[in-house]
Amino acid sequence: MDYMTKKRIIALFFPTRCPVCSKVLFPHEDFCTECRNTLTEYNGDFNISGAVKFVAPFEYNEKISPAIILMKKGIKGNAAYALGTALADCLENHGIPQKIDVIVPVPMSFADKRRRGFNQAELIAKEVGRILKINVYSDCVEKIRLTEAQKNLTKRQRHINLRNAFEVKYPEKIHQKRILIIDDVCTTGSTLAELTRLLLKNGAAEIYCASCCKTPNIMKEDEKK
Repeated sequence: MDYMTKKRIIALFFPTRCPVCSKVLFPHEDFCTECRNTLTEYNGDFNISGAVKFVAPFEYNEKISPAIILMKKGIKGNAAYALGTALADCLENHGIPQKIDVIVPVPMSFADKRRRGFNQAELIAKEVGRILKINVYSDCVEKIRLTEAQKNLTKRQRHINLRNAFEVKYPEKIHQKRILIIDDVCTTGSTLAELTRLLLKNGAAEIYCASCCKTPNIMKEDEKK
C-alpha cells in the first residue's frame, strides 16, 4: 500500500487538518490555502559554522508557530507532512538533494522523546526522505545528556549548554557521507553547529543544514556576548 493510500484511509477516521488553523483538508493537502498564503518565506542569509549551506522555507513568526507548537505538545496531526513537504520543496529549489547522501535529524534525549512520544525533527526528516528518496539515519546520533531549553539562554550559554550533549553512535554509517541535518526551528544555529562539528569530526565528508523555520536574523545585545 502506497503512502497516499494509507493517508486517505487514516483520514476516514482522523480527518486531515491544517496544522495552523485546524481546518479539515483533503489528505494530499498540507496547509489550507488561506494559511499557506499568510506564511512568510525565509529569504535571509544565514550560515552554520562548518556547514556548506543552510536553508529554510519559512520565517518563524506567529503565522507558522501553531504548526510547530502542535508538535512540541506531542500532537502529530498533519504538521510533519506539511512542514516536511515544504522543506523538501525548499531543498529542491536550492539544488541540495543531488549533493547529499543521507539525512540525519537533530536527536532528542531518551527522556524527552518518551515524554513527547516522538521526535518532531525525525518525523519531518522522514517526510523529506520519503519525498526526495534519501535514506534517513535516525539512530546515527544520540543526545546523551539532558540540556536546558535553548530558548531561555544567550548565544554563549547555548554553546556551553550543548557541549558534549551528543554522540555519534555509528560512525561507520557517516564515514565520507554528505549529510543533511534537519531540525524544526533554527534560532542561533547552535544545535546545528554542534552537530556539524561532531559529524565532521567523526568522518563525514560535507554537512548541509536545514530547518522548517528560521527566526529573523535579529539578535539582542545579550545574545551577542
